[in-house]
Amino acid sequence: ASESSVLTPREREVLRLVVAGYINKEIADRLAVSLTTVISHRKNLTEKLGIKSVSALTVYAVTRGLISVDEI
Repeated sequence: ASESSVLTPREREVLRLVVAGYINKEIADRLAVSLTTVISHRKNLTEKLGIKSVSALTVYAVTRGLISVDEI
C-alpha cells in the first residue's frame, strides 16, 4: 500500500509533529483538537505502522519523506 493509503492526512500531520518533538498537549493546541484526539491518532499510528518508539517513528517519517531531517 502507498503511504497515503496507510495513514490519513491527519495521522501524517500528527506524526510530523511527534517527530518534530512536540508533546501531545502541544500537538492538540497546534491542531485545535482535544488531547484525547491526539492520543487516539498516536494510537492509530503505532497500530498501523507497528512502531511504538518516537525514534523509530522518526526513521519511518524521514525515510518516507514525511519530514526532513532539518525539521527534527
